[in-house]
Amino acid sequence: MWLLRIAWRNFCYRSLSSLLTTVSLALGVALVVMVLAIFGIVTEAFSRNAQVGYNLVVGPKGSALQLTLNSVYYLSRPIENLPYTEYMEYFPAAERAEMVRRFGGDPALGERDGIYASYVAGGFAIPLALGDYLSEFRVVGTTPDFFEKLRHGPTLEEKFSFSEGRALKTHSDEYGYFEAVLGSRVARQMNLSVGDTFQNNHGDPEGKGHGQGFTVVGIMDPTGTPNDRAAFVNLEGFYLLEGHSKPVPDDVINEPATDPIQDASGKLPLTIPEREVTSILVRTGMPMLGVVLETQVNESVRAQAAAPVGEIARLMEAIVGPMLTALLVITLITCVVAAVGVLVAIYNSMNDRRRDIAVMRALGARRETVTGVILMESMLIASIGAIAGWFLAHVAIWFFSGEIEDRTGVQVGILTTSSYEGWVFPLVAILALLAGLLPALSAYRTDVGTNLSA
Repeated sequence: MWLLRIAWRNFCYRSLSSLLTTVSLALGVALVVMVLAIFGIVTEAFSRNAQVGYNLVVGPKGSALQLTLNSVYYLSRPIENLPYTEYMEYFPAAERAEMVRRFGGDPALGERDGIYASYVAGGFAIPLALGDYLSEFRVVGTTPDFFEKLRHGPTLEEKFSFSEGRALKTHSDEYGYFEAVLGSRVARQMNLSVGDTFQNNHGDPEGKGHGQGFTVVGIMDPTGTPNDRAAFVNLEGFYLLEGHSKPVPDDVINEPATDPIQDASGKLPLTIPEREVTSILVRTGMPMLGVVLETQVNESVRAQAAAPVGEIARLMEAIVGPMLTALLVITLITCVVAAVGVLVAIYNSMNDRRRDIAVMRALGARRETVTGVILMESMLIASIGAIAGWFLAHVAIWFFSGEIEDRTGVQVGILTTSSYEGWVFPLVAILALLAGLLPALSAYRTDVGTNLSA
């Protein structure tokens, strides 16, 4: 303990030099901790949001990763669209016949079960129609099932709740098919509330707007998922917008609906041949059926299925893994530079303390004791710098916690840590010991007689 007391007195005696060295080390550690913590936050956001409550995302043939990013995270452009009949393959004959009755199309579609209906029994299939924007945010055309059947949260048991209003309806007397629900971030950033209207932009955030507007009927509570930054609109209203109807070839059977729900503006819903979906969120009745369904869908001509959890795991391994390696190399280099600063500061002070060391030796201190004091001083600087740097990094992360939560959905506090940060402290300690070896060796070799007589 008395070695630590002597090291502390040396630290205080050369307070300016010691403080500058410690601050330099603290800034280096803070940089390292911030980089690793933010990497951990981003990794957690992607991995957690891959647990989305459904087994598969089904879309047109192409990149499975792009399909996942597009449909789960709303980050990528749609590859292409699928005909609405592909969506109908996930329903039994009774529900398919009801679709034909409400929308119109080929009556034969309602005479058989869908090819994949047996896999989905007890689960769900929810359509998504993408391609439009509200400023920078994606507009997602979907059905009320999105809010009724999907769950979120760590256990995937939390229902969507609303800070204002309600969920979408299939059709309402007040707004017809043109209802919208906004994610929390969209409502806050666009300054929209229940009762306001907006128009989609077609194709990209700066694209041409549609003439028909959607009325906001609900604002979702924050969920910590990509849904916070999406605007959800009634799928039927989405179809009725200009340019969203698919031309029907003359040879396609397209009988009118026998029991359509007419919109307040007099518009009828599109018939089945005029409809397309961008992707389908599927949860099988039994989890083990997900692999079987994925294989069967991928063997089909026009569709592919992707498991979000697997795609994100491969993304982490292929792209994020090498990034982590690069970050760890940067971490090592930063810590080495900081350790060199400790070495230089202590070594440069050796000329000033040679007489002090000689006095200690003359009073009976052994060479090993003097060496221990120098190493203890190096460890003292490293410990103070590492703790101060860690705290500084987490204060900065906590200061920007609101922005981090908005963009990633991850809630962070001042004591939130990532699994990678634990390596910083032993690394700094080892480097501090190595940095103190050269000054300690110089102290060990100090000649008592020469320095006492100087």
